[in-house]
Amino acid sequence: MDAGLPFRRRAGEERRKALSQSDPTDHALATIASILDQQASPREPDKTAAEQEPDVAAQVEADGYSKTGPGPMEALRFKWSVRRQAEDQYFVDETFGDNSRPISRGPMSKDAAIRFVDDQASEARQRFEALRNEMAGRAAAAEILRGNDDV
Repeated sequence: MDAGLPFRRRAGEERRKALSQSDPTDHALATIASILDQQASPREPDKTAAEQEPDVAAQVEADGYSKTGPGPMEALRFKWSVRRQAEDQYFVDETFGDNSRPISRGPMSKDAAIRFVDDQASEARQRFEALRNEMAGRAAAAEILRGNDDV
């Protein structure tokens, strides 16, 4: 009989046990990813900012212009709002959730304020999509590990 057999058997059992006990974080991320996948609509190919909104500053009134960042819950979303103060001085107020104090940026021109709001919203959407894709990848990896546990 091979003297190393019991050791190898225990090591294999420990590995299977470690794979079957998934990290609670993986389960939470998988749940969030599945919720986000259900809410997501089919995406169009990415467009450049110029294709999406041609010369927005010329089309909109800057005072009151706002955008809200992506996310599954209102309490976790950023919001950027432009307000006019004095002569042609614009400020952008950034808030997080419903009850946060705004962080103001400015003074800046009308065009710069609108561009700032658009850039911040675009960057937030890109980060959100990257996080969502990462969570979906982790969920798929956890599912693979769970599937290998049955072997």
